[in-house]
Amino acid sequence: MTEPTLSEAEYDAITDAAAHWCMRLHASDCTDAERRAFKQWHDADPLHAFEYEAMLEIWATADHLPRVEPPATLASPAPRPRSRWSRLAVAAAVLAVGLPLAAFTGWHLGWVANSYEHFEAGANVRHITLSDGSQVELNLGSELVFANYKHERRVTLEKGEAFFDVSHDKQHPFVVRAGQGQVRVTGTRFNVWMYQDQVRVTLVEGSVWVTSNQALASTGSQLTPGMQASYKAGDYQPQVRDIGADDSSLAWRNGKLVLDNLALSEALPLINRYLARPVMLADNSTGSLRIGGIYSLNEVQNLVPSLPKVLPVYLTQNKDGNPVLNAIGQRPAPH
Repeated sequence: MTEPTLSEAEYDAITDAAAHWCMRLHASDCTDAERRAFKQWHDADPLHAFEYEAMLEIWATADHLPRVEPPATLASPAPRPRSRWSRLAVAAAVLAVGLPLAAFTGWHLGWVANSYEHFEAGANVRHITLSDGSQVELNLGSELVFANYKHERRVTLEKGEAFFDVSHDKQHPFVVRAGQGQVRVTGTRFNVWMYQDQVRVTLVEGSVWVTSNQALASTGSQLTPGMQASYKAGDYQPQVRDIGADDSSLAWRNGKLVLDNLALSEALPLINRYLARPVMLADNSTGSLRIGGIYSLNEVQNLVPSLPKVLPVYLTQNKDGNPVLNAIGQRPAPH
């Protein structure tokens, strides 16, 4: 049986992921959750293991760091010719000239970042300045990583929400990866919201290119101010719509969560983003009930117990301990 042939973009996406994990596993603030996520990625495909091993060779030699071995050893697939040749070239340069050239070569090949930053926001909105001068507002409970490569500036939104005011640099694009897609710009102002595999991009100024699949960066949608793109895992193209002047997507910057007569099925992802235990719906009938109101971000956790006071619902709990909303008149679904 013939193995599927990956496109160059798909290979590049795997190499980028290997570089990201190499940096994260060597970072002092690498969490247990990240290590578990790495193991899942590493074990998902032999090519992942191969690219990570190749990246370790460059990383460990360039910065003289101890090797961080993967949790399990997998058989390496046959390498792609260009990738293997490039890595051998780097190895030869290291042997011939030494460690400084390895880092220099890795930077010029676009494999190694010369700047790497990790930011988190806890119970308050956090304002940060990236090393390229771009300004970012991080919403509560949000986390991102910034890496500066030769050919692009790259942000990975690990969770939550962020508003970006990007420093203009036409020759050095700014890419935000969120979920399975990404946003590409040179200088603009926009918001990225993410919950589980759902992502929503809202453009305030300039223009951005949004794709729902990082491996298919050429397929996507161009946004202009006043437009919003949404996607989730598996979407071939993002869904794009115009938003009005009264859109509440950026209300979080003023410490508010605005629910504008939304169905519970639409409102819960916005609410759950702030909760330790997400609220579940008993059935589609419950999800069709509508809710509105303006809530303080620091008090969203108090919203769930109050829902039976404003909606015809009652609360139960599933076997995992999550609260479940049930419409009155509906039998609780088995959990």
